[in-house]
Amino acid sequence: MKSLLLSLLIAVTLWADAHLFVYHRFGDSRYPTTNTTVEELRSQFEYFKNNGYKVVPLEKLISHLKTRKNIPNKWIVLTIDDNFKSFYTNGLALFKKYDYPFSIFVYVEATQKRYPDYLSWDELKEISKYGSIEFHSYAHKHMTYMSDEEIKEDFKKGLEVFSKELNIKPKVFTYPYGEYSPRVKEISKSFGFDAIINQNMGAVSGFSDIYDIDRTALVGKSNLKLYLRYKALNAFWKEPLVFPHNATLTSLHVETNESAKKGGVYITGHGWMKAALENGNFNIKLNKKLIKKRSRIVISIGNKISTKLLIKDKYGTR
Repeated sequence: MKSLLLSLLIAVTLWADAHLFVYHRFGDSRYPTTNTTVEELRSQFEYFKNNGYKVVPLEKLISHLKTRKNIPNKWIVLTIDDNFKSFYTNGLALFKKYDYPFSIFVYVEATQKRYPDYLSWDELKEISKYGSIEFHSYAHKHMTYMSDEEIKEDFKKGLEVFSKELNIKPKVFTYPYGEYSPRVKEISKSFGFDAIINQNMGAVSGFSDIYDIDRTALVGKSNLKLYLRYKALNAFWKEPLVFPHNATLTSLHVETNESAKKGGVYITGHGWMKAALENGNFNIKLNKKLIKKRSRIVISIGNKISTKLLIKDKYGTR
């Protein structure tokens, strides 16, 4: 009995879940779908503080993933994409007030060419005193519509400018628009990042792929309490892995380590449906037309979820 209890305790400890969130704009009502108001941000930070959550640096989470150390259930990691000026003018003060670490991912061309609404190199240098500065591509294009050489050239140019201007070698990469395919993922990994982050709703556990870390957006009308209830489902996706050529999803085959008989499936444009499972495994015949070139498939068992983002890749898959 003691041995069984110890095994269960170890399992719970090893497979605890952290939550990784992404913001874009702060206090900028011109763009409601990517904006977080200052009031919402303060409310979220108060919720973290008053409910036992610990906001930790991204590099700490990555270190635990690399070494397979325990990841506590109430860890929160905060990131910002696209280096909009509104973070500097409206968001940074609250991060400093709560002493919450963050990582900001830089769209290099926007800063290099001094696009309106984007941070300058000097502002990024000042921000680096409080959080880490990471890489979000040079030109912020849809990478699944770029050739291998175009993607590699974007990385080379962006990393060169980034390192020259900031004297920093970025350790983490996030995909522009959160869009990627197996081909794009493999090219991205070849540039030696410690980790790569997606924008798939979910949680982060000890079994998470360090080159495919799930991250949930806290923008627009978001539901923080709901997102915090999600746990990571340990799932091995067999099908689908890529966007189907005829845009029709004919089957779903995903293996899990659960023993459940019932689950759920979400498909962009079709919503949620119930699924009968075989020893926790999804093996379902479908006939669902994917109405968008960016389609999200989510499977669930209870509050555990796993997400697959299917993006049409102009140059095929590896």
